[in-house]
Amino acid sequence: MLRPTRATVIVGTLTTLALIVPACQSPKPWDIDEQVGYDYSTAPRATVDMAPDALEDADEPIVPDSDEPLTLSVEQAVFLTLQNNRALRIQQYEPQIAGQFEQIERSRFDPLLYTDLVYSRARTQQLSPEIGATFDTEREAVGADVGIRQRLPTGTELGAELSHDWLRSDRTPDDQHEARVGVSLTQALLRGRGRESNLAAIRQARLDTLASEYELRGFAEALVADLEVTYWSYVLARREIEIFDSSLEVAQQQQRETERRVEVGVLAETELAAARSEVALRREELINARNNAEVLRLQLLRLMNPGKPQWERQIDPIEEPTIIDVELDDVNDHVQLALRQRADLNEARLRLEQRRLDLVRTADGLLPRLDLFVTLGKTGFASAFGRAWEDLDGRGYDLAVGGQFEYALGNRAARADDRIARFSRQQASEAVGNVAELVQLDVRTAWLEVQRAREQIAATIATRELREETLRAEQEKFRVGTTTALLVAQAQRDLLESQIAEVRAVVTYRQALIDLYRLEGSLLLRRGVEAPGAQPRAFNGE
Repeated sequence: MLRPTRATVIVGTLTTLALIVPACQSPKPWDIDEQVGYDYSTAPRATVDMAPDALEDADEPIVPDSDEPLTLSVEQAVFLTLQNNRALRIQQYEPQIAGQFEQIERSRFDPLLYTDLVYSRARTQQLSPEIGATFDTEREAVGADVGIRQRLPTGTELGAELSHDWLRSDRTPDDQHEARVGVSLTQALLRGRGRESNLAAIRQARLDTLASEYELRGFAEALVADLEVTYWSYVLARREIEIFDSSLEVAQQQQRETERRVEVGVLAETELAAARSEVALRREELINARNNAEVLRLQLLRLMNPGKPQWERQIDPIEEPTIIDVELDDVNDHVQLALRQRADLNEARLRLEQRRLDLVRTADGLLPRLDLFVTLGKTGFASAFGRAWEDLDGRGYDLAVGGQFEYALGNRAARADDRIARFSRQQASEAVGNVAELVQLDVRTAWLEVQRAREQIAATIATRELREETLRAEQEKFRVGTTTALLVAQAQRDLLESQIAEVRAVVTYRQALIDLYRLEGSLLLRRGVEAPGAQPRAFNGE
């Protein structure tokens, strides 16, 4: 009968150690990054910032430590928001946290180094059949093991171990030492055999990381849109203050003119009520406009968070509510862009891929467990520590080959898990279709709003010009005494409304463009903002 020699066992043990220890850098079949299809070491840091060339045409904003006003363009306001907004800072941690769960899943395939050290002492009684009497026996032992093992994506578990046992007993004159070198291999033949099922948890964790990046992108896109909409609302509010302030001066001048005419008897005293009412109304509107601008200023400061002290700091926007000529593409082109770029739709696609991996995992769970194991060891016996290791080429060895089978009768839990995974995948598929429909509705509605807002500008300009002519005519009639102060005040009020409507139409048009870009997922790209999730990802099995 053939027996393994000490040299054979030692060579086999060293070979196993050479396979296990460098497993994290080795090629197939245990290179986890290669098996998963993504190299985590090259993953970009999940940050959101403006590209270097995004502010080429505008100086980088300077935030003084004093209470000097902030003079900002919309690009500079976006820059400050991306640098300082606290909510964005909080959100940027999510991909980093999700990435650590991926590392936890990867740790299942890390090499495991273990060691055991056991000391035992016992006193027992034994019956001697030769003399028919009992006697006490004392026994003292020390055992030490050191080994390494690793689980591979192929369903294989490799192991290597060195052990030494020392035994002392009052029934033997000498100490007994046993040294052993052993290797083992266990291979899953059914459940846990395939790479797809063994790597499913890592791939799902990776998808969670990517999903958090899409969430970060969607949050950043909404934040930039909120900032720009608030910025233009603030511009509109300041312009309304100027218009109301100017109209108040006109109303006061009209009141003084009416009072002079009443004094000389040209007009009846009843004409004063209309003039004074118009002045009071202008003051009321001016107060409301100033309060609205103050609220918007505080909202801008909260979004940009430019430093302390901040709540009292004034903001001077340098942008003017001027008409910009943007030629929109066909609505179907914007829809196609949104179907490719929208962060929430891409995240829904990731969730669908996760459900597919659930099916892989639960299908593996339906299989019975059948493992093949092989262990090989070489032992040496002696009365001294060193001689026990020298005796490894002696007669002592152990060899075990076998299998283990396990199956739950009915397998109800595994079958239920599989059904849940199938229903969840169908649900995720429906969710992707639902989100895609909502994306198309959002983009088409926003595209129509841009068209409406653009046409509304021309209409408000025409209305304002006609009301200017009407006011001039009423004022001329008032000078010659053929009209009343009430009609002049009404004409002034109509002109004021048309002036504000014109500015509001321009701002609404710009805000409609911002909303369209946000809904199609291109706002960050158009603003030169770099953020994770810029392009959809492709995965194994899609």
